[in-house]
Amino acid sequence: MQNRRQLLKALTAVFVAGAAAPVAFARVPDINGEGQLTMTRILMVATSADRMIPGTEPTGVWLEELTTPYYAFRDAGAEVTLASIKGGAIPVDQRSVNADGENDASVERYLKDEALKAEVTSTPVFTSIDPAGYDALFLPGGHGTMFDYPGSDELARLVERFDREGKIVAAVCHGPAGLVSAKKADGTPLVAGRRVAGFTDSEERAVGLDKAVPFLLETRLKELGGKHESGPDFAPFALRDGNLVTGQNPASATRTAELVMEALKDKDA
Repeated sequence: MQNRRQLLKALTAVFVAGAAAPVAFARVPDINGEGQLTMTRILMVATSADRMIPGTEPTGVWLEELTTPYYAFRDAGAEVTLASIKGGAIPVDQRSVNADGENDASVERYLKDEALKAEVTSTPVFTSIDPAGYDALFLPGGHGTMFDYPGSDELARLVERFDREGKIVAAVCHGPAGLVSAKKADGTPLVAGRRVAGFTDSEERAVGLDKAVPFLLETRLKELGGKHESGPDFAPFALRDGNLVTGQNPASATRTAELVMEALKDKDA
């Protein structure tokens, strides 16, 4: 098991994404004279699953996939609300945290950010939040998502609501597990016919967890009719199909956040 942890850390470290450049935001996405957005509200919903199967290997959110977009959006002037499937502390996959100075820039920042750490340890359950005032929904990944996102009817309905209202729906790495149960208004899968990225089957096999997850995400997205696209394993890759933004892996968190901001600005154009 320790070898798996070391392999996953080593592979993702090779392709650590740089911190996103500050942009800034909008409520009804509104661009100011400097090309910045102001007054945007973004809802981030994280996993509450701390074990792959009860009593087995610890899991949770992959920290970089939460902290990178969180800081990108906050630095851009957005209001970001952190929530989780069950509420309370968001479990952090400890494989995503290295020794001081050996992490992605956003994780290093988080480790010194007592305010955000307090938020992460005490989140509201996402169903307690009125989504009406939010412009975008962001689903960070981590293997935990494979165990509680797909089975949450409430999360599926939230994704459907954002999508049908033309709001931004975004997910990175295993975060697209939160899309697999969502439907379009006609009852077909939300991802059907749409370009989508996510943690690939080959990446899952490379980290030795292809037998530990309930399904392979790439395979499931394709089965649902999604037009799955990917870059090289563990390299940054993200794409946007209208209001749907998805990224492949931890190294894709920065680009995924950038595409969310691009989509928000386009809504105001």
